[in-house]
Amino acid sequence: MMKKPIIVTIIGLVILVGLLVGIKGLQIEGMIAQGKQFVPPPETVTSATVKADTWETLLTSVGSLDAVQGVTVTAEVSGKVVRIAFEPGSKASAGDLLVQQDIAAETAQLRSAEATAKLARINFDRYEKLLPENVISQADYDNAQAQLTQAVAQVDNIRAVIAKKTIRAPFAGRLGIRMINLGQIINDGQAIVTLQALDPIFVNFLIPQQQLSRIRQDLSVRVTSDALPDQVMVGKITAINPEVDTATRNIRVQATLLNPGEHMRPGMYVNVAVVLPMIADVLTIPATAVLYAPYSDSVFLIEAQKSDGDTPAGKTVRQQFVRLGEKRGDFIAVTSGLKADQTIVSTGVFKLRNGQAVVVDNKLAPEFKIAPQPDES
Repeated sequence: MMKKPIIVTIIGLVILVGLLVGIKGLQIEGMIAQGKQFVPPPETVTSATVKADTWETLLTSVGSLDAVQGVTVTAEVSGKVVRIAFEPGSKASAGDLLVQQDIAAETAQLRSAEATAKLARINFDRYEKLLPENVISQADYDNAQAQLTQAVAQVDNIRAVIAKKTIRAPFAGRLGIRMINLGQIINDGQAIVTLQALDPIFVNFLIPQQQLSRIRQDLSVRVTSDALPDQVMVGKITAINPEVDTATRNIRVQATLLNPGEHMRPGMYVNVAVVLPMIADVLTIPATAVLYAPYSDSVFLIEAQKSDGDTPAGKTVRQQFVRLGEKRGDFIAVTSGLKADQTIVSTGVFKLRNGQAVVVDNKLAPEFKIAPQPDES
């Protein structure tokens, strides 16, 4: 009699568990069906049109600036500095006095040598008149001529020493920082000041040997520098090295730039773009429209969605793989995969998937430029 209630209880529990499992199963099936029918809301995107454009063909490199003429002015002979005739950082013309060393002894020696030379000249002129009359011998005449030559040479020698101690600018340019002081004894070869001719100025850069056939003298170059972001210096190629560097297989090229404001200085690092005569036809898109990936880069085309009964037609995106070319400013060239006038998603492509519904809203679309100038650059 005791076993019958237990059996009834067990049977009741089994029925209860079965009911619970059935109810839960029905709930899960309903959720799965609801999930299959769920359509995510359209994603708001910005759009851009694939544009056909023409770009200049540029050959880019990096280079450094070098003065057309630049030297460190040094002393030729030892001596005491008695006058410094320049201001550091000022301009100097060719022949301007920079430094005067002590020439008191040489000046006194010059007066004595000039007097000796004058006397030798008088004697030689006298002997030159007496020789045809056989009053003096040929030996006396030759001796007078030799004495005159020696006296003139002595004068020239002293004047040369004075000229070496009178240090002048060898060419026009901008002076640097003074490296000597008044009253200092300087030795031969000691640096005094740097002198650089800054207008025009050279830019030296390297081009791979594969590009040798594309460059020639007189091609235009554009030079920019991070130190002067708002300025583009224009010049021309003036020299191409006749030999290729055996270590790098690069060719050294030199261009000459006008530098009227002297903003470009020797030693500065610059970006160089050689303007080639060819014009390239390209398809351009904003660089932000590209979804970069290791296997292939892609963009999302915006296409009209087919209407389904009473449902109005919308727009969807289709992922399109592309091959990219050169990048300039905010744009990048597409060499294959797109056609002109196609519409693509311009920003936020990382959050999209193939076939996703979208809504185009260009109210907050950024302005794309070929030569952007960031406000805080």
